[in-house]
Amino acid sequence: MSSDVAPRQRVKSTGLHIGDAVPGVAKVDPILIADSVTRSFGGLKAVDVEHLEIPRNAITALIGPNGAGKTTLFNLLTGFDKPDHGTWTFEGRSLAGVPAFKVAQRGQVRTFQLTKSLGLLTVLENMKLGAKGQRGENFWAGLFPHVWRKQEDAFEVKAIELLTRFKLDTKKDDFAASLSGGQRKLLEMARALMSDPTLVMLDEPMAGVNPALTQSLLEHILDLKDQGMTVLFVEHDMHMVRHIADWVVVMAEGRVVAEGPPHVVMKDPAVVDAYLGAHQDVDLGVVTGRYAGELTGEASELASEIQGLDHSPDPAGKEQTT
Repeated sequence: MSSDVAPRQRVKSTGLHIGDAVPGVAKVDPILIADSVTRSFGGLKAVDVEHLEIPRNAITALIGPNGAGKTTLFNLLTGFDKPDHGTWTFEGRSLAGVPAFKVAQRGQVRTFQLTKSLGLLTVLENMKLGAKGQRGENFWAGLFPHVWRKQEDAFEVKAIELLTRFKLDTKKDDFAASLSGGQRKLLEMARALMSDPTLVMLDEPMAGVNPALTQSLLEHILDLKDQGMTVLFVEHDMHMVRHIADWVVVMAEGRVVAEGPPHVVMKDPAVVDAYLGAHQDVDLGVVTGRYAGELTGEASELASEIQGLDHSPDPAGKEQTT
């Protein structure tokens, strides 16, 4: 994504939380609440979220370094994976153990970092797959076109309206496989809206997108909020997060380490450490003696730690030296 492109400024939602903005802070009107959600792969605990609330009718960014557990948490909350422990509710109803297709039917839909469009179907056919409550999906009803034809026509009209909004209407008869990466992102977002969702979850919507489509995607995400939907998205581009997010949740090593408005979170030491490391301002060349220079207080502390490691005993009881 090109950081030179900024979306049109819109009024951000404020007053979303109750009390201090700390990890797990209560929200005024949460749409999604997760408690004690954990997921391990072998000996690695990929997700360990004690408590998390997503504010309604706001844009929430879920950020963190690679391997922080963001996509795994998405998979758990949307029924694409099962947790080891934990419960979560959407609109006050438990979603623990609910399969992905039923989660979507209840109004919580998601997109994927790697788009899931069906390449051998046309763009329009992909769109119509996103509509829920289709009468033609019933085996017996499907045998009688007069039962579902009128509804099918209505879905097609809605699909074309969405494709027009996303500037994909000229591609409606093309195979989805012929679209560019950015156009597939647009198609996936448009298809998600076919089900009239309440909560839209976007997994790295800008990943691999041509800068020419960046502005369009950003505006569409902002439009979702204007249309009364709640947005939760994963993103690495801090420029984008700062401009469009109302609230930011930061994950590191599977845990939520910070929450708050973007301008506050970006200055949080826990966030800086998660992305850059605890000693991001220390010249490691000076610490290790490869370059001449003066050791600051923090650099001296780090040098002492390294020296202690160099002379620590090995498992056989012998002193290690470099």
